[in-house]
Amino acid sequence: MKKSISIIGSGPSALLLAAFLDTTKFEVTIYEKNKTAGRKLLVAGKGGFNLTHSESILDFIERYTPTNFLKDALLSFTNDDFRNWLQSIGIPTYIGSSKRIYPEEGIKPITVINTILNHLKEKGIVFKYEHTFSGWNAENNLIINNAIIPSDYTVFSLGGASWKITGSDGSWLETFQEKGVNTAPFEASNCAFKIDWNPDFITQNEGTPLKNITITCADKKQKGEAVITKFGLEGNAIYALSPQIRAQLKTEEKATIYIDFKPTFTLEQVTSKMVNSNFKNTTQTLKKGLKLSNSEIDLLKIHLSKETYLDSEILSKYIKNFPLEITGLGKLNAAISSVGGIDLNAMDTHFQLDKIPNQYCIGEMVNWDAPTGGYLIQACASSGVYLAKHLNEID
Repeated sequence: MKKSISIIGSGPSALLLAAFLDTTKFEVTIYEKNKTAGRKLLVAGKGGFNLTHSESILDFIERYTPTNFLKDALLSFTNDDFRNWLQSIGIPTYIGSSKRIYPEEGIKPITVINTILNHLKEKGIVFKYEHTFSGWNAENNLIINNAIIPSDYTVFSLGGASWKITGSDGSWLETFQEKGVNTAPFEASNCAFKIDWNPDFITQNEGTPLKNITITCADKKQKGEAVITKFGLEGNAIYALSPQIRAQLKTEEKATIYIDFKPTFTLEQVTSKMVNSNFKNTTQTLKKGLKLSNSEIDLLKIHLSKETYLDSEILSKYIKNFPLEITGLGKLNAAISSVGGIDLNAMDTHFQLDKIPNQYCIGEMVNWDAPTGGYLIQACASSGVYLAKHLNEID
């Protein structure tokens, strides 16, 4: 007789878990509180559906905080494995210029989701929509829509606390706390970071990008682009530094980042161009000799004294290592992702809760962090497949 598996939630970790479970051994039911599945995936697809990244899996693993928690899952189901699986169900992908991986042109996010859902339905996976988990009874059976749902195995894939419109609101956290499961409060990640800009600077430069820069915080460095907003800074060059920035904000109530405006040049090369410039003034040297943008030049002018700005050697050091103070995080609901949720120490190496046998937690509801660029979806997919392989081998 088949055993039952109840999956709570229908994000990428849940869908990939279901895709790899052995339905000759299990009756699998997915319970989703919304009317449709994968709503957060649709939000992720609005800016281009970045499914994963093409870098080597060993480099891939280093993108996560902490790096060791998802290592086995990522090695068990790599970014190449993910692409091959997508291809096998009819979703060919390609590597973009940024080395990110997308569905081939013309394939919309809704098509990707529907293809996955159709694949699961062909496997016999049952979906029950508008079914909301609210807790457990005394025997640790699920309570869904006020009904008791017995299950041999339960897997929670409830998501984090960003983008409440998708149903990913973190409202489940208190329910797990009351059960005695160790949790961490939710915080914004891959979000806007607050900078108290000079009013004159932001009036002139709001909405402009800082391109081809490197930003450093603590021991972490990230190349990319950042956009100047009225609130502060956003973009891939700063999103990847979320763990380091949050850590400094907690201990010091502020964080300092350092921008390298010319990461392809050494300090000596920048200094040589400044000192030996044939342009008539410093601003022309920055604009024409070093190809800095107007926004980058304005940043230097606003934050440095006139004497420093006109001293080529000192200015060169700031071009390579320009400090900016961050004073806060953007709103959690507007963040691309969140950290917090189920504490890593509350589960074993296969994501089983120590307080509730045969019940597991996967995906963004668990307290790990990842930058944008395909790393979030890949980690969710890998953790789902990793757990499926484990459950398939139990009996």
